[in-house]
Amino acid sequence: MTVHRLTTPSSAPNRVLLVTGMSGAGKSTALKALEDIGYEAVDNMPLRLLRRLIGVEDTSEHAVDRPLAVGIDTRTRAFDAEDIVQRLKELKRDQSLDVRVLFLDCAGGELTRRFSETRRRHPLALDRPAADGIARERELLAPLRRWADIVIDTTDYSPHDTRRIIREKFGRHDSDRLTITCMSFGFARGLPRDADLVFDMRFLANPHWEGALRPLTGLDAPVGAFIAKDPAFDTALAKIADLILTLIPRYHHEGKTYLTAAFGCTGGRHRSVFVTETMAKALRDAGYAPNVLHRDIKGQGEDVDELAGPGGRDEPGESKQA
Repeated sequence: MTVHRLTTPSSAPNRVLLVTGMSGAGKSTALKALEDIGYEAVDNMPLRLLRRLIGVEDTSEHAVDRPLAVGIDTRTRAFDAEDIVQRLKELKRDQSLDVRVLFLDCAGGELTRRFSETRRRHPLALDRPAADGIARERELLAPLRRWADIVIDTTDYSPHDTRRIIREKFGRHDSDRLTITCMSFGFARGLPRDADLVFDMRFLANPHWEGALRPLTGLDAPVGAFIAKDPAFDTALAKIADLILTLIPRYHHEGKTYLTAAFGCTGGRHRSVFVTETMAKALRDAGYAPNVLHRDIKGQGEDVDELAGPGGRDEPGESKQA
């Protein structure tokens, strides 16, 4: 009798996530978060060894469908972004592998602040200002960023926020499902860099000008009741929901994996928060399971430009808190 070694498709990883990006943008944080949700994480491994690593069977008790996360950056030995892209193209030709690239980006000013705050030297500028290394690294990584499947900009995120975003985006392993995020934000703090759809809610009545409502947020019932009484609220929200529900299956059909719909008001604490919660409920009622993120809900309500006026409406593009 011949005894064959028992193997299964899940004994070796068939899902690989390459994690790269700007130094200081959160790659280590992302890898730790991925490890927490079941990925096997390997950092700074030469990509030429990836095929060999993929072929190694995982005999641990967690081997079933255990994905692999590989971190690389400009410190990786013999780093060459163009060569990495070519190697990734070769890996993607293997129909048995699901290979994706996550690129963590961050604005230069924020990266400089992080290096200064932690007193670390930039790996590409050991004897020069961090800004020099950041500029050089952005140039070296440009081919990988263009080719990335997912780009997460951590400029406005704390390490905690980055871990949460990673869990939301990669915690589910159903590759056929579109991951939807509803986000609130404040225009006063800039547009969200990860948004696919952006809706301006500054046409709605502004709770900021109601003394009792000002210290509250869109998560509080009195604020929601105030906003919902706006004559334009029901009609506008119905049309926006109809648009999003129309687009979701089209995005899915085109192979999009992640969709973020962002709703903005001036400060990101009242109108945008309530609308985001309302839209997330509408999507749940339609059978979807959106993630919800309130980017600027912790902003201070008193930071306001009085040009908004007590009438409750803000002009799009003006920097006023709401």
